[in-house]
Amino acid sequence: MQVRILSDNTVVESRPKGLVGEWGFSAVVDDVLLDAGQAGVAADNAQRLGLDPSDFETIVLSHGHYDHTGGLPAFLHDEPTVYAHPDAFATKLKDGTHIGVPYTREFIDSQAEIVTHREPVEVAPSIHALGEVPRPHPDNPVGDRVTPDGSLEPDPIIDDQSIAVETDRGIGLVLGCCHAGLRNTIEYAETVLDDEVRWVVGGTHLVASDEAGVHDVADWLDGKLEMLAGSHCTGVEAERILSAELGDTFQSIGVGSVVEFE
Repeated sequence: MQVRILSDNTVVESRPKGLVGEWGFSAVVDDVLLDAGQAGVAADNAQRLGLDPSDFETIVLSHGHYDHTGGLPAFLHDEPTVYAHPDAFATKLKDGTHIGVPYTREFIDSQAEIVTHREPVEVAPSIHALGEVPRPHPDNPVGDRVTPDGSLEPDPIIDDQSIAVETDRGIGLVLGCCHAGLRNTIEYAETVLDDEVRWVVGGTHLVASDEAGVHDVADWLDGKLEMLAGSHCTGVEAERILSAELGDTFQSIGVGSVVEFE
């Protein structure tokens, strides 16, 4: 099972020529697309990597932020199925600026079949969109959201979900931003699939944690994983701490990276 990174803050491969980074995230999990990046870079990178953006029949949105959904139209060919939490389409703001999905739900629905869910869903054989993640441990909320009555409230980003992949040797977890919290997401995936998480790939949003919080996460992860490949919103300082504490278990990845769940 391969994970290929189409959109990320950095480009880590010099070939093929022309790969572009952006503040955003998109990855291909086997033949399922997780997120679409911010501004069309994901589709362009996909073509340079030999993938056709119109070939994805299944798309999972990790949450409703612009840097994960802005590139969506380039993938909406031949009416794919788009899986998302119902709150992914809420109006989301940060410091008064809109940071939610740049398109209306009606626009997406006109070009795709939208399946909203709060519970885990098997979107392809052995590939699960986890849905709403319980949060007994610290999470990573950002900004505000507009409620149905028009008022503004802090956004817990309950729409945050990740992809969990079943393998013969454990679970591979692919994260968009992990606003639900890394420990919460790992523990929930293990509960849902009744197995242990062995590989984690993607944005961890530890950029929002202080140094002590990152050390707490690293201590909890020590000896648990075979690989933690952090990207996007993990943050430079968090990556430094994770690399120091987890050693070869931690990997930095970016556009062009291919990660395998053995």
